[in-house]
Amino acid sequence: MEKPNGNGPIEDSHVRAYHELISPLQLKAMYPLTDTARETVVLGRRAIKAILKNGDKRRVIVVGPCSIHDMDVAKDYAERLKGLQERVDDSIVLVMRAYFEKPRTTVGWKGFIYDPYMDGKGDINDGLKNARQLLGHIAELGVPTGTEFLDPFVPQYIGDHISWAAIGARTSESPPHRQMASGLSMPVGFKNNTQGDISVAVNALVSARYDGHKFFGLSEKGVPSIVDAAGNPYVHIILRGSNDEPNYDKENVEKAQAMLRKAGLDDVLMIDCSHGNSDKNYRHQPVAFENAVKQIVDGNTGIIGLMLESNINEGNQRMPKTPAELKHGISVTDACISWETTEKLIMDAYRTLQKKAG
Repeated sequence: MEKPNGNGPIEDSHVRAYHELISPLQLKAMYPLTDTARETVVLGRRAIKAILKNGDKRRVIVVGPCSIHDMDVAKDYAERLKGLQERVDDSIVLVMRAYFEKPRTTVGWKGFIYDPYMDGKGDINDGLKNARQLLGHIAELGVPTGTEFLDPFVPQYIGDHISWAAIGARTSESPPHRQMASGLSMPVGFKNNTQGDISVAVNALVSARYDGHKFFGLSEKGVPSIVDAAGNPYVHIILRGSNDEPNYDKENVEKAQAMLRKAGLDDVLMIDCSHGNSDKNYRHQPVAFENAVKQIVDGNTGIIGLMLESNINEGNQRMPKTPAELKHGISVTDACISWETTEKLIMDAYRTLQKKAG
């Protein structure tokens, strides 16, 4: 029998190199949270927390691009949302989607933080810098932001700018993500998984609320640390449909609420009008949205929020060979509804909610 070669590497045999990562403290020094931005974040979190606990009768709408890929387009969208926010604020809290990390089923563009120039070079340091700079600009406008946290290190870099966070369908069952959520400072929504299993999200809430998780993390100085988390009482589920069917309808919503009550949790939830609830067809988002608004008007007080994937222009585009080939304001990931459709949906919902309240 041939003896193994004792001279070959037994560590990092598939690692090409290590590149130094900027620390959260360094990044925050470069792009500090201003007083105006801080106020936006605090007010956004406070409003969403109050809505979750039924202390605020408004509804939350998390709306914006499927993913951020162009800072100028994102700023344009934020400015439009600011104008709309001023028109509906007494009934609706608008939160802009600012998604920088994209979980992939196999491979593909992983998002703005991981590949900010869309050239495959993976300049994560620049991605973090650009993301934080953009979030600061949006917060300066007075628009709160929401994001999906995928890598547990990322919240240390941008979390102070975020008013609401999501854990996606692929990671709701992941213990590290549940633990991470238990220590986050903002409200967090867990999606049902891609097979439509709502119990995964309900179990995630129980875990994320738990006071006692200790797990691996990163300190502000960039030091590997043991995180001792107190639990997050402001977690909720998000119904996003499955690969086979939607779950925004009255029957599925009430089923989810019954599961929450059985687990000893508040029966509040958010409905994602995209993904499985639109059959991955952006033109179907209005159907889910209008159905959910009707359920609210008909008396379901537990539907505290809605999600829409929206951009300046509708549809999506394939990843180009170079960023110069990108079409303006069109998603490079999931297809989105246009700004015009977004504005109409939200204004119609606002008038409907106003009429109910009056």
